[in-house]
Amino acid sequence: MADRDWKNQTVVTEFIFLGFGDLPELKILLFLMFLVIYIATVTGNMLITALVVTDQHLHTPMYFFLGNLSCLETCYTSTILPRMLASLLTGDRTISFSGCITQLYFFGSLLSIECCLLGAMSYDRYLAICKPLHYSTLMNTRFCLYLAAGSWLNGCLATAIFVLFMSHLIFCGPNEIDHFYCDLIPLIKLSCSDTYLIKLLNFVLAFLFTLPPFLLTLTSYVCILTTILRIPSTTGRQKAFSTCSSHLIVVTIYYGTLMIVYVLPNRDTLNILNKVLSLCYTVLTPLVNPLIYSPRNRDVKEAL
Repeated sequence: MADRDWKNQTVVTEFIFLGFGDLPELKILLFLMFLVIYIATVTGNMLITALVVTDQHLHTPMYFFLGNLSCLETCYTSTILPRMLASLLTGDRTISFSGCITQLYFFGSLLSIECCLLGAMSYDRYLAICKPLHYSTLMNTRFCLYLAAGSWLNGCLATAIFVLFMSHLIFCGPNEIDHFYCDLIPLIKLSCSDTYLIKLLNFVLAFLFTLPPFLLTLTSYVCILTTILRIPSTTGRQKAFSTCSSHLIVVTIYYGTLMIVYVLPNRDTLNILNKVLSLCYTVLTPLVNPLIYSPRNRDVKEAL
């Protein structure tokens, strides 16, 4: 009976981003700000990727993962910011159903891949600090390739399964997404279909593909901090902590804002806060990645 009701209604073929539409007087300022951020993000991350590929001194596990992360950040920010810049410039805030699903796929897959890569980087730092004598044996070239390939494959596969189910949802209005990109939760709220299975699938896939990297990252840093505190000399502790401080800052910003956004109650009064915090892991993290790693790292500065 419900299926017949849906068929009698107009099926939505495009969505409208509400985004920052309630701030029309700041449209030009927001456009210029996000344009500068996008150019800086792409330039910085592509530069790090190029350095890791071309400089022989950076052909180590830590920089191999950093190159992967920088490449991912370039793709990550390019999934969201160009579309948002076009909306701010032209005033056209519509996106087709297929375009929305495509953006959701790339955003979701890159989000999952970043979780895995951050987990791999934390494990690399754990071996370097806690098991330095076995580091070169355990973190060899083949194992690094397995970790990186597994991160990309897991993220793409998990999101492909989820988006395949999402594409079969029926949307019959309203079609306004209260966000600046096709995020999962605002999109599910617009569906006329029964979304119980989609929500369950999302929980299962998030549990299987993002919780283990997070727990690996958390466990690695607990072991790292415990080992550093056991070092008798202050100079030794500072030197050991400096090797992982950049990665720890990126992890804290990324996971901190990500968890706050998806733990916040689903209330209209918190939508603005949700959007601002979403900017942190979609825009800020890709921007600060090269800014955090480059000035704090002697090898990168020498390569530059």
